[in-house]
Amino acid sequence: MSRIHVPISLRWSDIDAYGHVNNAEMLRLLEEARIQVFWADDAVGGSVDDVEVGDGLPTAVLSGGPGAETHTLIASQQIEYLAPAPFQRRPLDVQLWIGRLGGASVEICYEVRSPLADDEAQTVYARAATTLVLVEAATGRPRRFSEAQRAAWAPYGDAPVQFRRR
Repeated sequence: MSRIHVPISLRWSDIDAYGHVNNAEMLRLLEEARIQVFWADDAVGGSVDDVEVGDGLPTAVLSGGPGAETHTLIASQQIEYLAPAPFQRRPLDVQLWIGRLGGASVEICYEVRSPLADDEAQTVYARAATTLVLVEAATGRPRRFSEAQRAAWAPYGDAPVQFRRR
């Protein structure tokens, strides 16, 4: 398995009165990482198949924005908080991988970890999974992933997150 590591910087406003990342803000951090990994930089308008593999990251094969022919909708989201994430200047290490790839849906798995450092072990702050569904904008019906998308994501597949309370 090969995970994708995305450095995500915290904002002061992400921290709550208890001095750690607020639970709702943790979902925003996951969204930020997901967008950086899967959406192409120039993917404004057009169809999913118009996006070239290799726009930014090799996994950035989704188009989005106004006029896109395909929308990505969140079908489900689960998060398990394992430790409080304090404010820190170094970016958190958000790790992503594909837990399951269906016809028109994908389960994106995450671990939110303390910043990468050579001299210290990482703390896992949260584990999460998001199921996205591709939907045709005009009809609202599911749209299947293309072979190019499957090929771009294949190296990043692994077992889904195992939640403690499932």
